[in-house]
Amino acid sequence: MAWVDVQNVRKVYRRDTQEIPVLDDLSLAIEEGEFVALMGPSGSGKTTLLNLIGGIDQPTSGRIAVAGTDIARLSGGALARWRSQTIGYIFQLYNLMPVLTALQNVELPLLLFKMSASERRKRAEFALDLVGLADRRGHFPRQLSGGQEQRVAIARALVSDPKVLLADEPTGDLDRKSGGEVLELLVRLNREFKKTIVMVTHDPHAAESAHRLVHLDKGVLSS
Repeated sequence: MAWVDVQNVRKVYRRDTQEIPVLDDLSLAIEEGEFVALMGPSGSGKTTLLNLIGGIDQPTSGRIAVAGTDIARLSGGALARWRSQTIGYIFQLYNLMPVLTALQNVELPLLLFKMSASERRKRAEFALDLVGLADRRGHFPRQLSGGQEQRVAIARALVSDPKVLLADEPTGDLDRKSGGEVLELLVRLNREFKKTIVMVTHDPHAAESAHRLVHLDKGVLSS
């Protein structure tokens, strides 16, 4: 079985009596340590697919397994625990807490684990060092550039040592230089730390960083 195994997945949203199909009998296999870029027009279902892989949403039909776990068999607290241990999410708009320092933002996911405050701090400092921001750990988001905020967000996604990183337009809100630095970081995480990465992007330049490019259009995949 592939590390990320999506089989015959349909996703239909319902609005009153209207059915809105988003994904149609979609299958995708991603191996451990692979870096896959997912491209397609707006509204093609890219973020929906990412949310299904991350267990944030459930498919209407079909099966999704990640790192050997059939997500459909999990619910409630078990699903939340699985997600915190398995998935690291990187968003386009960073989603940092403005009242927390960079270090405190990175520590946040670790509050879900039984762990001492000193261990949390140690792990968060390591993650910030990994993304090149050890010297910014006491800074608040408003004191950082957009590229630095995104690197803090990547450190937060990494701090629990997830099996899969899901990146939704990680460079979409950045200038070319900052976006390039974020892509270099993702490539390094994939190459040196063997992180499996699925990245949604609209930027062909960003997609070149991946091992494989997959196109999604009207809920249907093509390589």
